[in-house]
Amino acid sequence: MIVSSDNDRLKRVRKLGGRKWRERERAFVTEGEDLLAAGLAAGWEPVDLLVAADSEIDGTEVEPHLLDAISTLGSGTRVIAVWPIPEGGEGDGPASPTTLYLHGVSDPGNVGTIVRTAGALAGATIVLGPGSADAYSPKAVRASMGALFTVPARRGDLGSTERPRLALVAHGGDPIDDAVRGLGTVMTLCLGSERDGLPAELLASCEAAATIPLHPAAESLNVAAAAAIGLQRICSLGAAPTDPMERG
Repeated sequence: MIVSSDNDRLKRVRKLGGRKWRERERAFVTEGEDLLAAGLAAGWEPVDLLVAADSEIDGTEVEPHLLDAISTLGSGTRVIAVWPIPEGGEGDGPASPTTLYLHGVSDPGNVGTIVRTAGALAGATIVLGPGSADAYSPKAVRASMGALFTVPARRGDLGSTERPRLALVAHGGDPIDDAVRGLGTVMTLCLGSERDGLPAELLASCEAAATIPLHPAAESLNVAAAAAIGLQRICSLGAAPTDPMERG
């Protein structure tokens, strides 16, 4: 049983809260039984598993107050697992028909929610462009609700994604249904930050730009909500014929 806060395994968990250490160690942390179960169900194996003493969970027992002290949850936790980040990019996985490219999406909660959405709607791959938060940060991992174990998430630029590309913009694009039907197939859906959107040079590299119709009083959508709507419309309309006569 671990009974000292100076234990090296506890120190490692603390350090993995920082992005530089995660990149160095190629590892990340989850807290709680639900995320542990999600990882195991996806076929992953933790490299370390720390559990509260007397929790009756398999793993290395830790004095509960020591586990709570390294937890990022306000209520503490009974389980902390350390997992390997897949080699060859953050989250190698099977090919997906759709990629979500995120540019400057700096809030880890939004990134985690988008990962969860991608897994639920399209099994999409996530490409994290410049300025985007780490998908393996504690907040992003929690927001993904376990989807991170099944949705590949890697670093890259727009050039690493496939065409045709559809950019989501707050104003001035085609109605999203028209844009999706016009492309027929959307390989990459591109989203920028809520404040700045996508840079002009990235928009120029997209085959089309789409805007989600909003209530007149609304200014914009949260980027995670926009990603959900965009993916849903691609799933519903992306394979539809573009000729009205073909649609019958």
